[in-house]
Amino acid sequence: MTRVRPSRRTVVGGFAALAASVLPTRAFAQSNAYYQGPPSDHFDGTRFFNPGSRDEDRGLADVLRWQLGSRAAAWPDVLPQTSQDRPPARLEEEQCRVSFVGHASFLVQVAGLNILLDPVWSERASPLAFAGPARRTPPGIAFDDLPPIDVVLVSHNHYDHLDLPTLTRLWRRDRPRIIVPLGNDAIIRGADRTIAVDSGDWGDSVRLNSRAVVHLHRTHHWSARGLNDRRHALWASFVIEAPGGGIYFVGDTGFGDGSTFREVARAHPQLRLALLPVGAYAPRWFMKDQHMNPAEAVEAFRLCGARQAVGHHWGTFRLTDEGYDEPPRELASALRRAGLHARSFATLMPGSIVNPTG
Repeated sequence: MTRVRPSRRTVVGGFAALAASVLPTRAFAQSNAYYQGPPSDHFDGTRFFNPGSRDEDRGLADVLRWQLGSRAAAWPDVLPQTSQDRPPARLEEEQCRVSFVGHASFLVQVAGLNILLDPVWSERASPLAFAGPARRTPPGIAFDDLPPIDVVLVSHNHYDHLDLPTLTRLWRRDRPRIIVPLGNDAIIRGADRTIAVDSGDWGDSVRLNSRAVVHLHRTHHWSARGLNDRRHALWASFVIEAPGGGIYFVGDTGFGDGSTFREVARAHPQLRLALLPVGAYAPRWFMKDQHMNPAEAVEAFRLCGARQAVGHHWGTFRLTDEGYDEPPRELASALRRAGLHARSFATLMPGSIVNPTG
């Protein structure tokens, strides 16, 4: 490898404890819990940061302002029924098939490989089995129906993206190649030291087979698993480059100034598909720096230059204040305002598939 919410009292990004988001910066650990390396344009020797942006870790006053003033939309007691995909064991190398598992989890079958993105099969996006954001829709693929998994990509360490029980099950079953941004390898090996994990920095590339390469790219977010590890592990997006065009996966991101999407467009001018987050954006004053809303996701789609997009990060775990079906409705409105066809940027129910054109 190249160098490599549920309850409104649940913290954004799948945190299990409110305190993890409100601890003042001065109380953070003074040494990195997961990664030791030289300073760079996005690492100060202890914490990672978003270049060109002032990282503001929200404090207790901000969280209380959110909770006490929140007008969270109610989710229905019964959500729409989802289907169950039973993917083929393997596709021909020239074929491509993408199945939506739910939230930010996808199965990508491309270049003869079976690749899982941010796989979460747990019932809660939380370190606790009895508290934290509960799954509201079942996975679109039953775990036992998964084909043999060759590669797992994990974008960052929030509990709704890095799910240690799922990663452990996958490792014991298939021994996949697991690729993560810097520092996240230590978290995974902390759960099971036998798990082999490749970690990489922004700009690194990893060859998967003779036809596919995955590239790690800058994205605008943050990380933490608990009280004292804020921004101790890196976050990233991925481009899976394969014949027919790249597949761009963003687990979580703020829109920022849009430069992250322009960078990807310059590096990968033949993107066939972008998997972009469209949920967990309300209230906007609290979420804007870390999660895009649907209008920003449409602009990200335009800037990255992909031929087609799928919106995710909605409808599975209730993390923030918007309603269950608000992200797809707002996405449809944003596409109309932008003069784009609804089919160009879809939201899928778990178990649905897309066959992006090459």
